[in-house]
Amino acid sequence: MGRLVPAVTRALDILELFLDGDGTLSAPDIVRKLQLPRTTVHELVTTLAARSYIVQVPGQPGRYRLGVRPYQLGSRYAEQLDLAAEGQQVARSVAETCDETVHVAILEGTDVIYIAKVDSTHAVRMVSAAGRRLPAHCTSVGKMLLASLPEAELASRIPDDAELVAMTPNSITEPGALREALAQIRRRGIAVESRESNPDVSCVAAPVRDRTGQVVAALSISVPMIRWSDERRAELEQLAAKGAVELSERLGHRTVL
Repeated sequence: MGRLVPAVTRALDILELFLDGDGTLSAPDIVRKLQLPRTTVHELVTTLAARSYIVQVPGQPGRYRLGVRPYQLGSRYAEQLDLAAEGQQVARSVAETCDETVHVAILEGTDVIYIAKVDSTHAVRMVSAAGRRLPAHCTSVGKMLLASLPEAELASRIPDDAELVAMTPNSITEPGALREALAQIRRRGIAVESRESNPDVSCVAAPVRDRTGQVVAALSISVPMIRWSDERRAELEQLAAKGAVELSERLGHRTVL
């Protein structure tokens, strides 16, 4: 690995400061926040402004905001993103940590479609495949995605008189009961499914967001009941949430701590 260039590092530190607060900064603000010499800050700010990375705020002499160049770079990055490819990489990382089957899925109508999948190495594991379609209300990823819909859109997809198919005796088949379950998922920010799509498997899932903050997918961890417990579920909920955050950040979403 090559040597880091201090001037470039400082320039990037300045740009990243604009992610906080109201998005505007003065040279004294930068000096204070980064503890850099005033001359250094002046030279870096002048260079960044000359390259359109920052611009002066109209009517506020000495204050700067991000210019058009970061937007252009971000747009090019977004154009190159591939949700399935990014999801596969994150799913692999999560699976290596927990050694359980990990999926990334999207919502289409009232079904989920798995777009990425990494298997557990255990002899006893969930059997599935990327591209598989399942009723959303029977899966943790599906319930997570349904819970993320606006109320009007959810009502349009699953009206009160909808007939919900059962995949197992534990599947939710009443729209009213599903809405109650989705309300709990919204409060917790995590979805759990216990033997609702497979009588021998339980799952947890967390939401994946794009750069606008919209939920575009969900990441789940599926576990055979022989390895399922309240303690294990709590561990996997945290791991699924962490993996979903990582995938969201790859898609350009900025997590606010």
